[in-house]
Amino acid sequence: MSRPFVPFRFQVSLTGSNLPDGLGPAPLCGGGFSEATGLEATMTPRSIREGGRNFGQVQRAGPTAFGTVTLKRGVTSPFDLWTWFNLVTNREAYGRRLNGRIDVYADTAIALTWKLVNVLPVKFKAPDLSATATQVAIEEVQLVFEQLTMEPA
Repeated sequence: MSRPFVPFRFQVSLTGSNLPDGLGPAPLCGGGFSEATGLEATMTPRSIREGGRNFGQVQRAGPTAFGTVTLKRGVTSPFDLWTWFNLVTNREAYGRRLNGRIDVYADTAIALTWKLVNVLPVKFKAPDLSATATQVAIEEVQLVFEQLTMEPA
């Protein structure tokens, strides 16, 4: 009997070969994320009404849409996520997309890998600042992508 995976044992990496000097091809960022949410795919079925079929419609597979992945981590130096977002939004690196990989661990080995193709940052959120705060400053980036695959180890 296999045990379920625990959701806190994962590692994220974003890589690309077409980034400006200092941002590629090594992983733009690796590990160190406290949260990764939004890994989802939704297929919208197409309904077809056939003549003479009076009891229901035929359902066919339709287009697939992917969710927006949100990554959260403590702010560190270098500011690689902000740099990538800034390059894309200021059109200095408009078409510079990365590929993402999220490895989920069971014990000490990788149990499965989620792969994201043609990742593009769409939102960057800086940490809330407060003189009375005692928690770690958390930055957040939201990513869209064109393809999601899952590979068992």
